[in-house]
Amino acid sequence: MPQNQENIKSWSGTAMTPRERWRRVFHYQTVDRIPHYEFGYWSETYGEWHKQGLPKEIDNEAKANRFFGFDPRGGAGPNIGWLYGFEHKVLEDKGDKIIVQGSDGVISEVFKDGTSTIPHYIKFPIENREDWEKFKDRLRIDDEARYPKNWDQIAERLRHVDHPIGVNVGSLYGWPRNWIGFENISLMLYDDYALVEEIVETICELIVHTLQRALRTVEYDYGAGWEDMCFNNGPMISPAMFKKLLVPRYKRIADLLHRHGVDVIYTDCDGNINDVAGLWLEAGYNCMFPIEVRAGSDPVKLRKRFGKDILLLGGVDKMALIRGKSDILKELKRLSPVVEEGGFIPHVDHRVPPDVPYENYLYYLREKKAMLGFRTDELDIPGIT
Repeated sequence: MPQNQENIKSWSGTAMTPRERWRRVFHYQTVDRIPHYEFGYWSETYGEWHKQGLPKEIDNEAKANRFFGFDPRGGAGPNIGWLYGFEHKVLEDKGDKIIVQGSDGVISEVFKDGTSTIPHYIKFPIENREDWEKFKDRLRIDDEARYPKNWDQIAERLRHVDHPIGVNVGSLYGWPRNWIGFENISLMLYDDYALVEEIVETICELIVHTLQRALRTVEYDYGAGWEDMCFNNGPMISPAMFKKLLVPRYKRIADLLHRHGVDVIYTDCDGNINDVAGLWLEAGYNCMFPIEVRAGSDPVKLRKRFGKDILLLGGVDKMALIRGKSDILKELKRLSPVVEEGGFIPHVDHRVPPDVPYENYLYYLREKKAMLGFRTDELDIPGIT
């Protein structure tokens, strides 16, 4: 990647488009200001903030993005996952709880009133090879339903947008983990590694095959995957198993993207990614997201460890927003040197929880915008005093 200037915000030309900012920041080039994004909010956060001054009509992420003035970003592409979900049905009524089969095929016990809690999982759609043989028909490569019928029109529209466009690059471990169950797949890696490998290879082939049409017709700015395969103390599988099972397949996906000019690739993984971040880099997945600080991931330490080989998206400790304004300012100052280097778009390291006071969030946005290089007259949110 090109070397950055002394200060990435030293641009003195005309104002840039959101797309230009995204591309230049992630190539360590100067910009008029750094892009302004956030990751979203818990559903309960809106209700709490309505009591504290957020307008009642701001009740979802799309509305919040416009209200707070975040930069636009979009995505479009084929369905690279499974097709044709399971029938959603109630299998047993137990009074305050029900046993239900979800559209993902998982049978679980949940509260009837929808109370938010981790379900009690009873059965997963893949428990053995026989289940897999039935399931994999949902992963047919050549099904015409993978692309919308008006794809050519969509692709033409995307050729004229001024904001960054991403394409979903799927999941090699998170999806099978959901289909098999966390404990079950952990055991299956040892009891029937060949079956897990076949599932992962099938997904990889599907992703590589299906993405090709999209990559030929749209100029993408980034690839975006999802895994969520780490806890606070590290990954769900050993780095050795990660390297054996996943790295070669991530590399095939990354190589395809690189051949089509897509050189920013991230996968959404919560938790402590320190033991596998280097392996993602080895495979060509060069951007870490959302970098959960409390879990042990840290953009400052990751940049020190990997230098400019690593790109960063997220990484602002949500706990600082809960604690108060002095901690918010301290956290932003801690991150500022890495932001100035480039290759880093900071935002809260996951969805904002309801215990973040609305006043604190507004203060955070104002101070973050100053760090990103917004003009003084752009720091406030329109309509908020």
